Amino acid sequence: MLPNSRKRKSYLLITIFSLLISCTSSVEQQENSTDLYRAGVYSGSGASSVCITETIESMKIDNGFVVCTVSPIDIQNGKLDSIDVLIFPGGSGSTEYLSLGQSGADRVKQFTGKKGKGIVGICAGGYLLATTEGYPSLKMLNTSNYREHYNRGRGLIAFELNEKGEEIFPELADLDSLFIQFYDGPIYKMDHTDSPTVIGTIISDIATKDEDPRDLTPGKPSFIISEYGEGKIIVSVGHPEATAGMRWMVPRMARYVIDAPLISYDSTVIRPYLNQKEILFFSDQINREKSWHWDLYNENDSIVIASLENLHSIRSRPSIRWSMGLLRHHSAIVRIAAAEYLLETGYTYAIPELITAAKIEKDSA
Repeated sequence: MLPNSRKRKSYLLITIFSLLISCTSSVEQQENSTDLYRAGVYSGSGASSVCITETIESMKIDNGFVVCTVSPIDIQNGKLDSIDVLIFPGGSGSTEYLSLGQSGADRVKQFTGKKGKGIVGICAGGYLLATTEGYPSLKMLNTSNYREHYNRGRGLIAFELNEKGEEIFPELADLDSLFIQFYDGPIYKMDHTDSPTVIGTIISDIATKDEDPRDLTPGKPSFIISEYGEGKIIVSVGHPEATAGMRWMVPRMARYVIDAPLISYDSTVIRPYLNQKEILFFSDQINREKSWHWDLYNENDSIVIASLENLHSIRSRPSIRWSMGLLRHHSAIVRIAAAEYLLETGYTYAIPELITAAKIEKDSA
């Protein structure tokens, strides 16, 4: 924690500035530009509101993009004509398909297949794009996924890139250990002769329940790419948009599928070293997370701060959002601990919260 002599308000302002460096563009500033690529994040039923938000925030890392949401009604009204890449975020792939409707699904296929535009699928987006027997989907990828035991759990999983993956993400080429948030993502069978190209594979054995078969996930794809008609698709089975230090992978994927230059980003956002080990959420880990969550309500400041540190140690995905409310805690040291946590995780969605916290901060002790 910070020494008591450090000004709380000054520290909050430094935190905001650091996060702003990580978020070099905004939708509002770029809406009228004609020199930018345009990305749409699907927002229909089935798309998780958290995943939508975190995907949009990750796209803001790249000031070459204007980002908007795309609803099923938007698709019917021709909005796909005005964007270059469509991103299907996490949530439920089958529900996303249902909310698209058959007409919307046809328009998405034409968007890529005939108009040559790009699609990015993240977790549920990967289910949506695959061709799995008995599962309602767009069937744009010639591969199926394991539906039995598909809810294999969550956590920080280990993966590796092959040579093609390193071409797309060269910043990760020299690292042996790579980690990404995972939440019941698709485990692909790659069971077609013309299956997509694998650019990364899972290392972790993701089996957090007694009934989950072991040794199923190691070697299965973590990232895949494919052509579809005139366009391209890329899928991540995990959640780079929710992984501290790896959020920049989302705009990079968007650039890849539209053949845009694969520019690099500031070192404040490319921080794969933040995550150093696999952390799977078995039942005991889930119980610890719940316990530490309730400790955030404790009247003892030291317990609240220790809880934040413990949640960060297990890379608890929801705890980052929980910490935003602590910016309005009565205790100055708790407010600073929350600001530190948001800075460390690069959670740019919290910038407005931090700006307000800095404006109203009175404690200078």
